[in-house]
Amino acid sequence: MKELGVLVNGKRLRNTLEEFAKFGRTENNGVTRLALTEEDRDARDYFRSCCEDLGMYVKLDDLGNMYATLAGIENNQPPVVVGSHLDSVEKGGRFDGVLGVVAGLEVVRTLVENDIKPQVPVVVANFTNEEGARFEPSLMSSGVLSGKFDKADIIKQSDTKGVKFEEAVDAIGYVGEQENRLKEAKSFLEIHIEQGPILDRELLSIGVVECVVGMVCYEIEIQGESNHAGTTPMNMRKDALFAANNIIAESREKLNKLDDALVYTIGRMEVRPNIHTVIPNKVTFSVEARHQDAETIKQVEGIIENLTKSTNKEGCVVKATKLWDRDTVWFDKGAVDVLEESTTSLDYPYKKMVSGAGHDAQFIANYIPTGMVFVPSINGKSHCEEEWTNWEDCEKGVNVILEAVLKMAVK
Repeated sequence: MKELGVLVNGKRLRNTLEEFAKFGRTENNGVTRLALTEEDRDARDYFRSCCEDLGMYVKLDDLGNMYATLAGIENNQPPVVVGSHLDSVEKGGRFDGVLGVVAGLEVVRTLVENDIKPQVPVVVANFTNEEGARFEPSLMSSGVLSGKFDKADIIKQSDTKGVKFEEAVDAIGYVGEQENRLKEAKSFLEIHIEQGPILDRELLSIGVVECVVGMVCYEIEIQGESNHAGTTPMNMRKDALFAANNIIAESREKLNKLDDALVYTIGRMEVRPNIHTVIPNKVTFSVEARHQDAETIKQVEGIIENLTKSTNKEGCVVKATKLWDRDTVWFDKGAVDVLEESTTSLDYPYKKMVSGAGHDAQFIANYIPTGMVFVPSINGKSHCEEEWTNWEDCEKGVNVILEAVLKMAVK
């Protein structure tokens, strides 16, 4: 094992994460910290105070995104940015998102206490409403920054109580100027919990993420005929739910033959009239599939669209409608290489992998060289109160980010 250089303070990292977990703590030791709520404001206030204690300058943009800057030697040069998000889902966990923000904070703390002056500025970012749990869509603010979403549409989005995004960001006092938006950077680095079981299962500490996988989502509509459930012979029925069952089984058989890395989900289903004494006359369900290879996604689409020609339709009419898709986002090779080199130099067990979940990094990657690191999620659990990542793995992950920042920002 090579002699280690500068490392983060693991105890301090844990204490900071536990402090953030107080903002929106749930009865079962999870976190509910929806975007732009009082709990989010309290977390933002604490983050700001931690940054200012380090002599960092904190600025806000018009979406409430926060950028805390540690000055470098050449402050006219694009910065190295580390960040993620502080908001959570309802009854979520204490690591999702916040680990990426605290990582940046701990990196800066380590630089300051070791009297290491970066050549270029180091920025720690908190992006507003990544989860989309209060205001849809998810990845809201990074989507606007990268040009994927239009601000005029986003700020009018309302929560379940009718509160608009623009009202909420103003209510907690976190509206800044559009000119403060993140426009350029030498690199953007994000560390996140995996939210899946692979690293935990393979006893690895680090995942160097190569891409966020592409995906496609279809709606399948099956039209049958309703009739009395007790008087209609089986051979005279056009049962939309039986047809749905046949089609789902057929699609699973075909999709399972494509590639072991393909994942697909039937996440939503509506049955009408949904009465136990009436034969279903209409079933609508979603089919979503994810894979990094565009050709595999194309094959998925062919299978789904051919469901309308299925021989197991029970006399029903089947329609497949493509709702939306997303291309695979490959991270910058230079940034990925630096993260892999950093992990290797620290002698941490790792693998290169893909992300099936979406992250701010995938949008930021559209205009800034971006790299991403995963740390294990115990039993693959996330977006729930049982979410957990061992403190040692958190520390290792942040050490990888520190090592990468040293390579990118310090000469």
